[in-house]
Amino acid sequence: MIPIRNKKKTLEVTVEEMRKFALAYVEKYAPSKQQLRTYLLKKYLKLSVPNVKKQDVTDLIDIVLSDLEKSKFINDKFYSESKARSMIHRGNSINKIRNYLIGKGINNNFIEETVNKIQKDNIDQDFFSAIKICKKKRIGPARTEDNRPLFYKKDISLLARNGFDFETSKKVMELLKDDYLKIIKLI
Repeated sequence: MIPIRNKKKTLEVTVEEMRKFALAYVEKYAPSKQQLRTYLLKKYLKLSVPNVKKQDVTDLIDIVLSDLEKSKFINDKFYSESKARSMIHRGNSINKIRNYLIGKGINNNFIEETVNKIQKDNIDQDFFSAIKICKKKRIGPARTEDNRPLFYKKDISLLARNGFDFETSKKVMELLKDDYLKIIKLI
């Protein structure tokens, strides 16, 4: 068996490795700044470089992240807007989008900008998103008329779990089948 030589790593080598890890991760996943920070910290903990303090590593991670931000490889504002757009396309509510972005570590200013932009583009966005959920899950107005009263509570609770408020859910659940089909054609 060939013995493995123990190479002593310097901070410069660690920074270069972090850059490589960060660029590979950004290329594959397009993360937020906080996601990338968490990834690099976990990656460092796996490597367990000797003679390097954890505070030094977090400082190095901050340096790498600021370099990536300056070169526009990561941009939380763009991340926020693109994720919100794709989530709206899938039929998610504004509350669910807001909570998702908070969970990803996006700055509150960017979240508020994104939510305001969504509401400015379409005042009743939650209503149309709820209609999309109804179509996708075949609930509420998408059900046959016989089953609608039986599944009313279940359908309302499904909309609530998807982040829609009671008023919006009730408005969607009270839609007639003809009105629902007209709205679906518009969407």
